[in-house]
Amino acid sequence: MNYVVFEGLPAVGKSEMLELLARFYPHQVRILPELVKTIVLNQGIDLFNDRARLAEAIRKELPERRQQINEIVNQGLLCLEESHLGVHYAYSAALGDRGFLELYPTLADELPTPDAYLRMDLPITISLDRQLSRGTAQFDIDGPALGAMLAELDRWHNSQTAPLLHVTADRPAHEVLAEIENMLELDYSAPSLPNEETLDVLLLLGRPASGKSEFIDFMTQISSDHRAREFFIAPFQIIDDFPILWNLFQQDDVWESAGRERLFSKRSDGNYAVTDDTVWGFLIEQINQRVLTSSHFMKPSSRKTLIIEFSRGGPSGYLDALKRLSPDILRRAAALYVSVSFEESWRRNIARYDKKKRDGILTHSVPREEMERNYGIDDWQTLSDGTVGLISIGDIDIPYATMNNEPESKVPDVLSERYRAALGRLYALWRKRA
Repeated sequence: MNYVVFEGLPAVGKSEMLELLARFYPHQVRILPELVKTIVLNQGIDLFNDRARLAEAIRKELPERRQQINEIVNQGLLCLEESHLGVHYAYSAALGDRGFLELYPTLADELPTPDAYLRMDLPITISLDRQLSRGTAQFDIDGPALGAMLAELDRWHNSQTAPLLHVTADRPAHEVLAEIENMLELDYSAPSLPNEETLDVLLLLGRPASGKSEFIDFMTQISSDHRAREFFIAPFQIIDDFPILWNLFQQDDVWESAGRERLFSKRSDGNYAVTDDTVWGFLIEQINQRVLTSSHFMKPSSRKTLIIEFSRGGPSGYLDALKRLSPDILRRAAALYVSVSFEESWRRNIARYDKKKRDGILTHSVPREEMERNYGIDDWQTLSDGTVGLISIGDIDIPYATMNNEPESKVPDVLSERYRAALGRLYALWRKRA
């Protein structure tokens, strides 16, 4: 089966069962929430007293729902949808909503026909009890209306070609779930993570606001199996030198409030600018200390990827940083440079700050003075030769890839392709060197 729609009385457990299936079968199924409930919540529609507005909203949303269903099925996944137009038709009949009953024939063929409908059966009295316990009065429906709805829904199914499957929902949840899994032919197996085919240490480099944080966020959002297979990154740990720098800024605030001079920074445009360039070497030494005492790093057999993130500028910023990094780190490292121009870095830097209208470690903005002095130029193009290659630090060759991250995109498919292309070439070179 490719497309199955769940139905049943209110509070029968449809949402909960679908959520469990989504959690435990992420590579086999995709879930579409109940369309009517989603519209009601998103648009603030009164389910019972604003039926005409609800009907029009449903009509407008059907093309997008059709597209969602088709996209899931075309990916070879099982599409599981909560509720359907036939249920809303039956409720409309029970509630005397003539408007939707007259509109329904024009909507009936707007969505693909499922391979099956799956009804979770529950006595009306138990549905009423569960409705009270869930505390969502705006969706509660009384017993007579539920009885009329079920009778109308059974008549509706008599005119449909797709079979109606039944699951008894008045029993322990694990029994219900097991029967549904069997009906849908879902067979759970623990994912086999190819962690032996992943990067050991990834140096994530680039100007401020170049997209390093977005890269990490993307990798956090996908499954471990997908990340390992497509991007060669195992379950990962992040060491970022910016929180260390931020702590120095805050220490300067304390010294200043105590009547002493600041040691490392000055206030600039509502944020901070570095005044002591020995800070950059200090940050790398802090990275060395944290990495070399990390249990994951000391035990490579654990198959974790360590991501070390930092930005450097100036005529020898990256060279100085790499020279100071421990040889033990460099021998296991590959470098990904996220490339954007200085002006693009500045534009994103401003956008990141303006969006929140406050300062802080998560919404910081590098002042223009700091950007120009420390990041106006960097030495990455001097160190690297082309988009993929080796950087020699002493007797150690570090594989690198330069990934162009312009124009800015927040579209997952666009980002996925950028990351996959860069990391694929980087991993191949790293693996060959190793």
